Amino acid sequence: MCGVRMRKFSGRAELRVGIDGVWDRGDVRVRKFRAEDVEAVLAISAQSREAANWSRESYEKLAIEEGAWAFVVEADGKISGFLVGRRVEDQAEVLNMAVRADHRRKGEGSALLSAALDEFRLRGAKNVYLEVRESNTCAISFYEKHGFFRSGRRKGYYRAPDEAAVTMERKLRVPPG
Repeated sequence: MCGVRMRKFSGRAELRVGIDGVWDRGDVRVRKFRAEDVEAVLAISAQSREAANWSRESYEKLAIEEGAWAFVVEADGKISGFLVGRRVEDQAEVLNMAVRADHRRKGEGSALLSAALDEFRLRGAKNVYLEVRESNTCAISFYEKHGFFRSGRRKGYYRAPDEAAVTMERKLRVPPG
């Protein structure tokens, strides 16, 4: 079971992008990651067994690394989740994503993913890729709900515990221009 069922949010059209690059849905706000967000992101990562366990230094580099994008989602003025991705040429990848356990299934993950996909699309990405633990059926279901499809399997990809990864992909429609 993936948890208690809450209100549904499709992640489509309800997010409005403001002039400052903030995606706003009213009750939930997604913005770009800043260096001062590291503590909150580390805390969320520590409580999210399924997320990649990155070092403080890795998150600090995100604030300045070219080609990398990181986003946080805020609910009630506090960071409740994050997503890290990167784009190279016309390919993008979701590298890490987590939402606080008590904020899951409330649309915050959908808002994060929608904002990241919008950013990737605007930057010219045609495909988005990711890996997810094979046992993380909730995440696989979440990504499938958002248009990703299973494209492969990588045996022994994850450590502690050793586990295969399901690779997933989504095609993006690039805006004309």
